[in-house]
Amino acid sequence: MPDVVVRPAHEHEWDEVGALTVAAYRAEGYLTGPVNDYAAELADARDRARHADLLVAVDDRDAVLGTISVVHPGSPYAETCREGELEFRMLAVRPDARGRGIGEALVRAAIGRAREVGAARLVMSTSERMPSALRLYRRLGFARSPERDWRPKPGVDLIAFRLELS
Repeated sequence: MPDVVVRPAHEHEWDEVGALTVAAYRAEGYLTGPVNDYAAELADARDRARHADLLVAVDDRDAVLGTISVVHPGSPYAETCREGELEFRMLAVRPDARGRGIGEALVRAAIGRAREVGAARLVMSTSERMPSALRLYRRLGFARSPERDWRPKPGVDLIAFRLELS
């Protein structure tokens, strides 16, 4: 993907990143039913940038195409990561940019970040309602961690994955 670069989001992009995240989740039908209040959290990229590594994928014109948040244990956005691990959350690709490998580039950047800080593994959780994401994670070597599956609220069942880095 020579036309895509993954880098930290700039402050002037934070609102755009939040809107993109909501648009991507909404386009895939993930903001219906019991998770519809999740949109406010997805939209708040400003807060994520303060508490996580907020990364964006941009094209050769510096247009934001996608985003991912890399989270450290103990931070406000940590859900399943433990000491010695990093976690990624809120992977989103602009709906009109799907199918170009942007999601993969963002996950690979998260893997790189985890290796850079010496993490033993990269973890994440997702929904079985996200089949394209599940295919990507499995293709990149993530394995299920059913012992970390969890339910943030009734009707929202998340399944956990890990990628061993050492």
